[in-house]
Amino acid sequence: MATKKSPAAKNKTLDRSAIVSAYMTYVLEHEKKPASVYGFCKENNMLESEFYQFFGNIDALEKGVWEDFYTHTMALLEKGSDFTQSSSRDKMLGFFFSFFELLTLNRSYVLFSLKSHKNMLHNLMPLKGLRTHFKSFATDLIELDNSSKSSKFTQFQPSVFSEAAWVQLLFTIKFWMEDASPNFEKTDVLIEKSINTVFEVFDNTPVEQLIDLGKFLFKERMA
Repeated sequence: MATKKSPAAKNKTLDRSAIVSAYMTYVLEHEKKPASVYGFCKENNMLESEFYQFFGNIDALEKGVWEDFYTHTMALLEKGSDFTQSSSRDKMLGFFFSFFELLTLNRSYVLFSLKSHKNMLHNLMPLKGLRTHFKSFATDLIELDNSSKSSKFTQFQPSVFSEAAWVQLLFTIKFWMEDASPNFEKTDVLIEKSINTVFEVFDNTPVEQLIDLGKFLFKERMA
């Protein structure tokens, strides 16, 4: 059964962004997910038929929030005049820093979305769309590097690199969720050390990089 629009809503253009924004507001105000598409649409003065133009159900909408975090991050990066000319390492660093800046702006929603899943992020359904997009991004980066590196470097498969990068992103999300440092400075340190290490490992695997990262992680775990 379709919900009715209020007179004010009739003249409002409904798009994917508006639905995502309404959903994020809903879960923060109610501290729970909508029980149904019908209830969500009724509260936000939209037709169910309009909702279904963009999402098949509430779970798809929840997944869409994380996909939008990715697309907004990439849109911001691609506005930079030097992004396309940057090295793969700098592109990945740029992504991580920009992505976590966006998460910080939406920290209350992110913590709500993931609060009961901190120890099993890799199995979390809402992140599946993000995983697909991010792994494609990582694959493109390593394939570009493979084309200009020695045969020893190209022995590392893009699928291996992209999965390692995804695991690193999940680890960083969990770290950021628990980070109590001012301005999340410790997360910034982790990003720089871990991304540099990942690229060094796939290049030459220098022991000093691994030791440096290991010391940082050990110190934070024991703090």
